[in-house]
Amino acid sequence: MLAMFVAIGTHMLKSKYQSKRIALLGSHLGKYQIEKLMETLTEGYMRALGEADAGRREQIFNLLASTEASLCDQLNRFSAGFSKVDAADARVSKLPLAVPYADKLFPGATFDLRKALAIHAQGIARAVKNDANRSPKARAFTVSAELFLLQHTCHWFCKSRTVASARMLGRQKTSYEQLVDSVAPETRKAYCALTGR
Repeated sequence: MLAMFVAIGTHMLKSKYQSKRIALLGSHLGKYQIEKLMETLTEGYMRALGEADAGRREQIFNLLASTEASLCDQLNRFSAGFSKVDAADARVSKLPLAVPYADKLFPGATFDLRKALAIHAQGIARAVKNDANRSPKARAFTVSAELFLLQHTCHWFCKSRTVASARMLGRQKTSYEQLVDSVAPETRKAYCALTGR
């Protein structure tokens, strides 16, 4: 009986804690159309890459340029806005499973979401700008990986790394390890240094 009450209490505490984090992130994301733009881009990339005709493929990529620019602008503003969040509220637990208030109990085993969002915004902007001179296919692949890693980080903040990785595997058929390996080297280096991966 005692174990049942402890389990119920822990579940309620975890739900309350996660709801608070979802509300915090949502209050900042809600000001933008980031999720919609990400969806438009990833669908557009898939359509372009599935196109056999090179001219048509290039046309689709060109049509996506304004969506890419808008997404980069909104991500920069989102990251700048979230950077004003109190440091204590922006901590993300590195523990694989969700432990309510683990960021408060084990501050040494956390990273700062504000810094992670800045890394993602910069990485996506670099991939879109394409200073590395990637082919259109490689560029689309890199931008997509950068976007999916941003999604993973947001889910990690709201739930846990394990839940975020399971969602990524379920939705994008991509493992967390594969995702980190697929982003640009600059993003990977900064992200791994921050998260301790």
